[in-house]
Amino acid sequence: MDNHVLKLILNEYEIKRNNAIQEAENKKRELLSVNPRLSELETSIANLSIQTSKLILQSQSIEQKKLLADLKKQSAELIKEKNKFLKDLCGDSNCLKPHFECKSCKDTGYVEKDGQSTMCHCLKQQIFNTYYNKSNIGNLEKENFKKFNSNLFSAEVNTEVNKSKISPRENIEIIKEKAQNFIENFENPDEKNLLFTGNTGLGKTFMTNCIASEILSSGKTVLYQTAPVMFDEIIDAKFGKENSKFDLMQNILTTDLLIIDDLGTERTNELYLTELFTIINTRLLNQNNKITKTIISTNLRPDEIERIYTTRISSRIVGYYRILRFFGEDLRFKKRKTD
Repeated sequence: MDNHVLKLILNEYEIKRNNAIQEAENKKRELLSVNPRLSELETSIANLSIQTSKLILQSQSIEQKKLLADLKKQSAELIKEKNKFLKDLCGDSNCLKPHFECKSCKDTGYVEKDGQSTMCHCLKQQIFNTYYNKSNIGNLEKENFKKFNSNLFSAEVNTEVNKSKISPRENIEIIKEKAQNFIENFENPDEKNLLFTGNTGLGKTFMTNCIASEILSSGKTVLYQTAPVMFDEIIDAKFGKENSKFDLMQNILTTDLLIIDDLGTERTNELYLTELFTIINTRLLNQNNKITKTIISTNLRPDEIERIYTTRISSRIVGYYRILRFFGEDLRFKKRKTD
């Protein structure tokens, strides 16, 4: 990883954290200045805390133990009164505390785990966004389940054209349900990965972004790459080309959710096929001792995948992926007609 880039990201974290602390301090001063009782409670709690700390450091006689218990009781009562006061005042007993974007690391980028400092999921995601996702999932505010509208899809059943006994609208509702099940059961090792298949303009990218948005909001990492770019960069890193992302493969193998878009538009040679098999197989077997899921989006039909890719790849996709076919009218063309 480029240390310069990491330094820039961590500098943004420091600014964000300092701003949150400063905002909390400003709000605290403002509330204390107009609420004398709150100021009194703050002072009393602080004084009791000092007395308690001093007493704990002394040898504990029976009288001292009773005094310590009394101090703790007084402190608890004052804290309870303060919390009620704040809740009545601003609707939240924690309103004087800094509101950090990430509750896990408090906007430091790192968390303590088993006595060691490890990179927080939010920092990992920020790195993924900087290196890989910038051009792929930058539209999540517009493409999420709140914006889902099945009425964009036809309610007409056209068996001859769509090769289905259900309408595109019913089909997209089913796909949405399967996508939400995928999110809800993400931690279940038996929950299948997803393969989105269908022509361009039928909602595959939109549905992928809906899922990515939900997974990100749950505190997990998402890495999104188009197949041509991903394989080119993996090969560049493998052969040590200048400016290659040397840790790309490790991130691909370990990210919570990997999204491979446009499978089938990459060059298909033995080297690429080997890397694709490694990615699919490693993530299926949870070889990194964590639950990882994958979404593959492609214009290829399942029979075309079987023909183009090796049997060991296609058999794993067929066996371990839920295949969801998108069909209907090109939504981009439909939008142009209604503009």
